[in-house]
Amino acid sequence: MYCVCVLRVLCVYVLHVLCVCVTCSVCVCVCVSCTVCVCVKCTVCVTCTVCVCVTCTVCVCVTCTVCVCVCVKCAVCVTCTECVLHALCVCVTDFDLAAIYVSDAQYNRNICVDTSPQAVRLYLLYNHWVLKVLLYVFILVDLCLAVFEDPAVVPLPLWATMLVELLCLFVFTFRLTHYAKVIPREKFWKDPKNICIIVILMVDMIIYGALKASDQYGVRWSRVLRPLLLVNVTEGRQLRRAFRSIRNALPEISYVFLLFIFSILIFSLMALKLMGKRGLKTLDGSPYFTNYFEIVFELYVLVTTANSPDVMMPAYNSSFFFAIFFIFYILVNTYIFMSVFLAVVYNNYKKYLKEEIRQLVRVKRQKMVRAFSVLQEVSEQGGVPTVNHAHWSRLVRRVQPRMSNAHRELLWSVLDHQNQGFIGQVQFVQVADLLNIEVITLKSRPHPFHSWFPALYSSTPCLLLCRLVRHRAFVILYDIIILVNAVFIGLDEDNPLISYSEWMFLVLYLLEILLKLSVFEPRAFFSRHSFWNWFDTIIVICALIATIINSAITSSGGYTSRQILDIIFILRVLRLIRVVDSIKRFRTIINTLIRIGPAILTFGQLILVIYYIFAIVGMELFKDKVKFFEADSSDPEKSFCGNPQLKGTSFAHLNYCKNNFNSIVSSFILLVELTVVNQWHDILHSGFATVTHTSARIFFVLFHIVVVIIIINIFVAFVLEAFFVEYSVEKSGLQTSLEKKIEELELGVEQDKLDDNLVNAMETENDLERSESTANLPTLVFKIASKRYRTVDALLQRVFEADLIPEDMDEEEDQSNTSFPNPTFSSA
Repeated sequence: MYCVCVLRVLCVYVLHVLCVCVTCSVCVCVCVSCTVCVCVKCTVCVTCTVCVCVTCTVCVCVTCTVCVCVCVKCAVCVTCTECVLHALCVCVTDFDLAAIYVSDAQYNRNICVDTSPQAVRLYLLYNHWVLKVLLYVFILVDLCLAVFEDPAVVPLPLWATMLVELLCLFVFTFRLTHYAKVIPREKFWKDPKNICIIVILMVDMIIYGALKASDQYGVRWSRVLRPLLLVNVTEGRQLRRAFRSIRNALPEISYVFLLFIFSILIFSLMALKLMGKRGLKTLDGSPYFTNYFEIVFELYVLVTTANSPDVMMPAYNSSFFFAIFFIFYILVNTYIFMSVFLAVVYNNYKKYLKEEIRQLVRVKRQKMVRAFSVLQEVSEQGGVPTVNHAHWSRLVRRVQPRMSNAHRELLWSVLDHQNQGFIGQVQFVQVADLLNIEVITLKSRPHPFHSWFPALYSSTPCLLLCRLVRHRAFVILYDIIILVNAVFIGLDEDNPLISYSEWMFLVLYLLEILLKLSVFEPRAFFSRHSFWNWFDTIIVICALIATIINSAITSSGGYTSRQILDIIFILRVLRLIRVVDSIKRFRTIINTLIRIGPAILTFGQLILVIYYIFAIVGMELFKDKVKFFEADSSDPEKSFCGNPQLKGTSFAHLNYCKNNFNSIVSSFILLVELTVVNQWHDILHSGFATVTHTSARIFFVLFHIVVVIIIINIFVAFVLEAFFVEYSVEKSGLQTSLEKKIEELELGVEQDKLDDNLVNAMETENDLERSESTANLPTLVFKIASKRYRTVDALLQRVFEADLIPEDMDEEEDQSNTSFPNPTFSSA
């Protein structure tokens, strides 16, 4: 009468193969005790009436057609009939919904998720790391199409690039459709930017293809919209926040900028009246300061110091009194106005960014309160709602499946410090911040030699060797060896003595690795995040292999490969980086930079978007206006960069021909040069303005205002503030509580045994080698990387922590401001 799955004799999840009851033809579970098929529609297992899925602990209720956790005592589905005998049944989708809220709070995702079971399952898939990586891969491919499009670095047929772009647009559309399935429909249609971008890209691509097919001139102007896909993807919330903060700060910034421009106009008028009628000449014999608009441009360039002191020399040569004018101008505009501009730009940016972070904190608290409301239980006496340990543990396993049981129990002990077996809302809301604390798990293991050769490993010479290798003097000795090797690297490698010395250094480095492997447990030495150990070993082995190959080639044919020598020299120089880890102050600075690295990458993406837009526009405006000729070229046009208008200009004289917009690569390099601002007026004035029109200056001045004056100023100020906060940051209350709990449970390791170095700044799990000092430690111990942030939002919250008002940090939900639907399920 009953059908048992012939593959595994157990119930498999709905997406896989299930047993089928021959009576009612529905999918059922297999009893784990008697392996008899149980169907909740027609009958139950007559042996023990227990139905639990062995693979995923989920049964399928045929009444409400949803996956549920079945009470192991009464076998009742709580979706259709609440279990009144035991409080052990919780619908599996509730855990998925709670896990979504907690994960969104942990990573500060402000997405209004539809609470239907289908939407919840799709949202879990939407946040899968594989789909995110694929999305960024296709965005990168779409951006890189500019390398193959006209003007191209590597030309490809138009149909090939269009097919690739169509594939990318299809992926973006699929991702957008997926997103539309997980949020309420009215929310999706309120933000049609991505739809508009995709439609514009496709329409412009069709029009451009039709024009090219008919041999007509066409411009792919929609290519400037490509980087906006990087901004508008769900994962680009940091980038969107930066753009929003800059956009909101622009009105206040504009007042200071207008005052700055007004100052330049006044000084330009003064310069025209003071020097315009004196018959002064520039070095090339042209009139000096006789055109008002030329003076405005020259004085604007002078603010960047790019044309100093060239611009003042004709007047200074005439009379040293004119130098006072330029000195006063530089003092007012370069030092005072630019400093004020920096302060105003960042102050307004910070004000709006702080408001963003305040809203972020509120949303995070609201998400955690909603997760609590999904899992909460109320006692029969009508007590305070709580979440028990079993539900909390199951929730954390869904949010962070790779977290060890010991780590999970450690976090629970911090929340439930009174060992009640349950936590309230106040403690539950702290889960997201607690999960963001970087905890390093250290496993204590004996060395294999201790098991293989116990007598030798415990002998006096071996113990002495262990103490020597562990001693600080051993590290200092090899740091000195590295510095001596650096001196030899700088000497002539053709000298046989210098050449043979490299073998000596390689032997010393190999000896260091072997000594450490004999003392430290190998799995601890090569743990997943032991950066410097991996770094040293890979560098030494690669240098050894390259040296052997180079010696073999030299001895066989008397020929030395220049490429192999370059690799060897680079590998030698890279080892010098290890010295940074030995100097405490250097290590502190580098650690701080590593911790604020994600925030720096946000500004890197911001600059990349701006660069890409200006590069595309520049290629359309200035492509093929300047040409580059190789050094061995005999083409007569080489002397004026392929454009007769550049004859005799400083642009051609300084051999700036490669600074052009003839490809996306050269465009990016030119924009970097403009960002540095040194000699940017030569590139502009005597270069592109000469071969096109004076109005070309608008493009370059606009780039300077957007990138140098606004974004770079914000970037510098933000890095300074984040650096100061990180450099002097104190531990948060949760971190202190977690450390106290670790000490209370005697699961900690002394900080001086694991001093904060670059390894600990990067790792999340490590192995702790057995030694005399760690012999009495438990098998598993923990250490908090107290200044490590998992997310950029956590760092930003810490930066503005002092500015957030108490209401922002309140764990209670503000129902009046929430935009999230109630955590109840609609029908699938």
